[in-house]
Amino acid sequence: MSESAASPSTTGKWLKAISVYTRPRVLIVMLLGFSAGLPLALTTSTLQAWLTQSGIDIKTIGLLSLVGLPYTFKFFWAPLVDALHVPLLTGWLGRRRGWLVLTQLLLIAAIALLGFADPKTSIYFVSVAALLVAAASATQDIVIDAFRVESLEQEEQAAGIASYILAYRVALLLSGAGALLLVSYLEANGTAQLTAWKISYIAAAVCIVVGLVAAFLAKEPESDTKNASAGESPIARVYATAYSAFSEFLSRKFAVIILVFVLLFKFCDAFAGVLTVSFVLKIGFSLATYAAIVKGVGFAAAVIGGLAGGALARSYSLTTCLWIAALVQMLSNLMFSWLAWTGPDLSVLTATIIVENFTSNAANVIFVAYLSALCGVRAHTATQFALLSAIAAVGRTVLAAGGGYVADATGWFWFFIVTALSAIPSILLLWWLQRRGHFAALEAEKK
Repeated sequence: MSESAASPSTTGKWLKAISVYTRPRVLIVMLLGFSAGLPLALTTSTLQAWLTQSGIDIKTIGLLSLVGLPYTFKFFWAPLVDALHVPLLTGWLGRRRGWLVLTQLLLIAAIALLGFADPKTSIYFVSVAALLVAAASATQDIVIDAFRVESLEQEEQAAGIASYILAYRVALLLSGAGALLLVSYLEANGTAQLTAWKISYIAAAVCIVVGLVAAFLAKEPESDTKNASAGESPIARVYATAYSAFSEFLSRKFAVIILVFVLLFKFCDAFAGVLTVSFVLKIGFSLATYAAIVKGVGFAAAVIGGLAGGALARSYSLTTCLWIAALVQMLSNLMFSWLAWTGPDLSVLTATIIVENFTSNAANVIFVAYLSALCGVRAHTATQFALLSAIAAVGRTVLAAGGGYVADATGWFWFFIVTALSAIPSILLLWWLQRRGHFAALEAEKK
């Protein structure tokens, strides 16, 4: 009797949990996640492959990670997104949706511009175009993060994060492995190398239309209308928004230590990631082989990893989840050392891609959940989330920029050992913050 009574109850809970993913607000966030995920690979892994194929040296490729600096400094202009209207678009769509449409139009133009560059004749033009893509992408991230937090109900936040990251990974696959496969296919059918890359980048620019569709279908978050009075000047609104958002965060206990922890948590993953594509190509794998493995088992591993990260976040405490994420992403870097030791072994490459994609995506879900928990007042969502995600991006841009010099000095095997060891400072900070009740306090606030 008790078992039969428990079964429908358990089934009902599962159905309720699954049904959250079908709600219109969650589906809109998922489509926006696709739009957010497209540009990143175009200025990192895909650009790495293009530069490597064009004969650009490894040191220059490493330094070009600096084009991602807009992701690091986006919190400087995040208050503009929170405080200012977009002419015409805000009156038509609302502040958040108006900014969404503006950034997506800018992205389409910037990606197309990058596609018309030629690394062999002007690495400067490539750098500037990639910087413009990153700037438009970083601004879009500011708007989407704020829109996601403000538009979803509390019970929808976890599903929204999971859906967002799943779509983000699909977009990364499309603009990463998909773009590489398209280039390989076009070259195999007689298309000139430069033309093949141009077509690939233009195709990626067209895919941003998915985000535009989502912006037009979405409803403007109610909280967006509760801003400063119309009588205030734009400069006053920006200043008030920035001051209030930053001062609220910095007044918290251990604020500076928290920011350092956010900076270092994903660094080991980013340090390795800045050169993984170049590494795979230089040790003897073809562009098509790498892309096919990432598209197949790599994508499956990323999806399963994202689901695993979401399941962990729902089932265990934030502290436990962060410990798991910190350790697995550290250990996954050692897989690349194994690949460097074995050489171009297809089975080892496959295993490496599976482990890297699974652990990276699981850790991303957990880390985004942590950053979302750190955001305080809803009126400052864009600014505070931009601050946190920008600081997290420092590892991928500034700190990892010297990766090419490290790899050149140590060789690939020891380079990835070094990247794994770079996780130790963040693990020590995780232990320090746990001992002082930081994560327990966030859990209490959530409840």
